[in-house]
Amino acid sequence: MKRICVFCGSSPGSKPEYVRAAVLLGQTLANKNIGLVYGGGSVGLMGKIAHAVLRNGGDVTGVIPKELVEKEVAFTGLSDLRVVGSMHERKALMEEISDGFIALPGGLGTIEEFFEILTWAQLGMHQKPCGLLNVCHYYDKLVEFLDQAVKHRFIEGEHRSMLLIEKNPEALLKKFEEYQPPKVDKAEWALRISNS
Repeated sequence: MKRICVFCGSSPGSKPEYVRAAVLLGQTLANKNIGLVYGGGSVGLMGKIAHAVLRNGGDVTGVIPKELVEKEVAFTGLSDLRVVGSMHERKALMEEISDGFIALPGGLGTIEEFFEILTWAQLGMHQKPCGLLNVCHYYDKLVEFLDQAVKHRFIEGEHRSMLLIEKNPEALLKKFEEYQPPKVDKAEWALRISNS
C-alpha cells in the first residue's frame, strides 16, 4: 500500500485519546512508508495526523475544496496541497490516489465522506479496504446500527463484512493487508432480496 486516505474531524474532540490516536496513526503510517491522503486542514485531528506523519518523515497529500480553504484552515505548509472545486471533486480525487480508507473519530463530514467511499466499494466501483479506527468505542453505536440494518435485510452480511474495525492502527493496517473484497454483486443481491 502506497497511500491511505484518512477521514477525521477538523475538531480535536472531547477526549485526549482522540488526539493520541491521530498522532499514533500518523506515526504508524510514516514508519510503514505509507503516505497520508487527508482533507488538507491544519486544525483538529486533521492537523494532528498530518503533523505526525511529517514529523516522522512521511509523505502527506492534502485535498481541500476552495470554499473550505479558510473554514478548515488549510495546511499551506504541505508540499502537496491540492485545492479542488467541490466536495465531489475532493472525494473522487481522494479515492483515485488512495489504496485504502480509514475513519478516525469525526462529525458529519467524516461520516459522509467515509460512507460514500464504502458505498462505492459495495457497488464494486473500487476494491480497496475501508476501516474504522474505533477509538474509545466512538463508533460502537454506528456498528450496532449497521448490524441492525443487516438483520432487517437492508445490508447484505457480506457487504457488512467489508467494513474493517479495530481499536489500534497496527491491527487495522494488518487487516488492510489481508483484505479480500467479497464476491457479492449488489444488484443481484437486491433482486434476490426483493423476490424473496
